[in-house]
Order: sequence, then C-alpha cells, then structure tokens
Amino acid sequence: MIILFWLSLFLVFYTFFGYGILLYILVKVRGIVKGKRPIAAPGDFTPTLTLIIAAYNEEASMEEKIQNTLALNYPADKFQIIIVTDGSSDNTPAIVARYPQIRLLHKPERTGKIAAVHRAMDTVNTEVAVFTDANTFLNKDALLYICRHYKDEKIGAVSGEKRVHAEESADATAGEGFYWKYESMLKKWDAELYSVVGAAGELFSVRTALYQPVEKDTILDDFMISLLIAEKGYRIAYEPLAYATETGSESIGEELKRKVRIAAGGIQSILRLKKLANPFINPVLTFQYISHRVLRWTITPFLMILAFVLNGIIAWQTSSPLYIAVFALQVLFYAMALLGWIMEKRQLKIKILFIPYYFCMMNYAVMAGIRRYMRGGQSAAWEKAKRKA
Repeated sequence: MIILFWLSLFLVFYTFFGYGILLYILVKVRGIVKGKRPIAAPGDFTPTLTLIIAAYNEEASMEEKIQNTLALNYPADKFQIIIVTDGSSDNTPAIVARYPQIRLLHKPERTGKIAAVHRAMDTVNTEVAVFTDANTFLNKDALLYICRHYKDEKIGAVSGEKRVHAEESADATAGEGFYWKYESMLKKWDAELYSVVGAAGELFSVRTALYQPVEKDTILDDFMISLLIAEKGYRIAYEPLAYATETGSESIGEELKRKVRIAAGGIQSILRLKKLANPFINPVLTFQYISHRVLRWTITPFLMILAFVLNGIIAWQTSSPLYIAVFALQVLFYAMALLGWIMEKRQLKIKILFIPYYFCMMNYAVMAGIRRYMRGGQSAAWEKAKRKA
C-alpha cells in the first residue's frame, strides 16, 4: 500500500510538474550539445497561404473577425481567405458575403466543424493552410511568424499561441489564463526538444500537401490533424509570437463543458493514434506524447483520488508524522478548491482559491469525459462554450 501510494503521488507530480522540470533540463542539455534550433526571420520565407475560418452562428463577432483578418500583414498576392458558414442560421453568411475578397462557402445543412474544414481544404491550392477560430483575434504579424518555420522542410505543421484575456477582476476562469500560460511554456520547450504534441484550434497551420482528413466523428480535429502529420515523421513547431486572443469562458460551467468535451476527444485520439505510443518508431516523440498528453487524459485524475485515500489510511494506521503532514497538505489543497467552488457560487472574488479549484475541475472533467466517451455520449458536432463579451 505504501509503494502504491508513493507511485501514485510520483505520477501525479510528474504529470503536472515533473515533466516540465525534466523537459527544461533536457532542453538546456540539448542547447549545450547542439545549439538552439535555427529559425528564419519573419518575412524571410512567405509561401502561398490560405486562411480558413469555420464559423457557426458567429454574427456577434464576425465583423470584427473579418476586420482583424483583413488587417493581417502578409503579401496580398500570396494570401487567400476562406470562411465556411455551413449550418449557420443567423446573419453570419450575409456578413461574410459583403466582402468580395473573401471566399464564402455556405450550405444550410450543419455537418460539424471538421466537415466544414474538409470542404474548405478540398478547394485549397496554396502551400500552407492556416486555421483559426471565428471568436479569436490574431496579432498583425501572426502569419509572417508562422510561415517562417516552413523554410525548414522538416516542419510539417506550426502551432500558434492561445492567449486568454484575463479581466482585472478575478473570477473562476482566472485559472484558465494561468493554465494556458503554463501550457505555452511547455509547448515552447516541447518544440525546442523535438516537437509540439498537438496543436490548438485557435491558431495552427499545416503544409497543405501533408493534410490528412480525419474521420467525421473526430472530436479534437485540430489535435488529430497535427499529430497525424507528426506520425509521418515531421515536426510540429511552436510560434509564441503568433497568437490568438480570446476571452475566458463565460462561467466555470461553460469551461467545464468545454473541458469534458476535450477529455472525451483526448481518449478518442489516444485510441486512434496508436503509432505515437510505440517508442520504437520515434522514442522522443513518444516520450513527449505520453508525458504531456496520455497521462493527463487517462490515469492521473484517478491516481489523485487513490493517493488521497491511501495517504489517509496509512496516516491512520502508522501515525507517522511524514504521512500525516502529506495528508494534511492534500486536505488543505482540496479544502481550498472546495472553498473556491463555494466562493464562485456566491460570486466572491478570491484569486488564490481559483487555481486549486480550476485544477480540480480540470481533473474531474477528464473523468467525466472518459465516462461520456465510453458511453458514446460525446458528439463531434460543434458546440461552442459561451465566452465573455
């Protein structure tokens, strides 16, 4: 029981903190041995590019998104824009139709985001395809920063950075912004060691020739599309100077809904990306994939519960000061998370409680997502989480 407790505690620590520490050390060692990976200057390499936006009932943000897109800095003769509005029942298609320089694809049937993306990709004839969400806004030079990586022929995809706009007054989604800052740091180190382990849909790109359509029931299409390219032996680069900014979720309930969907998609992806789990094909990528993704989306949330229960039993049976102290720290952490939940319900703003609350919510979402996927209850249809205005 003691061995199982320490093993569980170690894996929980490794998943959320230990991997980051080890990754940092490995990147430093690699830098000493091989030097920093060379990257072209922005604007030095500008392949032909198509920006694809899949928009479903986005009339509230569509005008602003179009203005943001048209203001992006990229050679006009190499830049195309496609907006797919399939299934939209509001004014989104009409807003897009006012701009002749944008290619509008629309049909009344709603077949899901990935079907819309595939339909757009069938018409793309440029070297690079960039995907971004309709409710996120890109910095002006984002495309120049992304495309500089494609000068390296080993790069098959490039992931931009997701930034969550945090309000000055903290609320339950303050943890979301903290989480994405930590994730961005891990992605930067992942890319420096070898490759990012999956791209986020807010802003990512692929070499058009390497694009592989995924199954229509795919939940995390962005994650799957990018890692199918990694399976072919190409690296996924990370570009923090190309970023997509969005507001946090409207409430913790909306964020939980989004996290459960991601967790269900994570299990689906793990079951389908079998080659990535084989260390004999690409050991470094497998190490990154299991450490950064698989552990989080499978056993770690359950190990948190196991470590807590075993710790309590061991502390009760042995009266060891060590086990009592570790158990007390666990109780304090979960008490802070519970208090954060209570404060959120009462709309009271105490920042220090939101990080443990958000952390526990994330891990609950993984368990709920696994349960939902195994029961066949997670649809691949696009269901947006509500964002703050």
